[in-house]
Amino acid sequence: MKRQIVIDGKTYEVEYDTAEDRAQSIVLPSPPSPGASASPDVDESKLCRSPVAGIVTRIDVEPGQSVQAGETILVVEAMKMENNLTAASAAKVNSVQVKVGDSVKVSQIMVEFQ
Repeated sequence: MKRQIVIDGKTYEVEYDTAEDRAQSIVLPSPPSPGASASPDVDESKLCRSPVAGIVTRIDVEPGQSVQAGETILVVEAMKMENNLTAASAAKVNSVQVKVGDSVKVSQIMVEFQ
């Protein structure tokens, strides 16, 4: 089941399994962390940022690969829960900034799109 939530005026789509009633995936892009000064010339729609602090457990894309909306990009484990991060729209991967086993912080850039 999908639901939309609003955090600090930004709308996010969350998909979860109704049988287990827990989050399964989060559609990106995520906003930069509060207090961080985002450059006005940075296109956030071309960035995949980590919505949680955790460990990268799987990467499903590589530079040059095309992805479709809803396709899993990578998986981050946080508090013993896997967070499947998916593409918000069709795009082409420009670069992957993390590798499996990396620790990531909230709002850290993990994947850049063209």
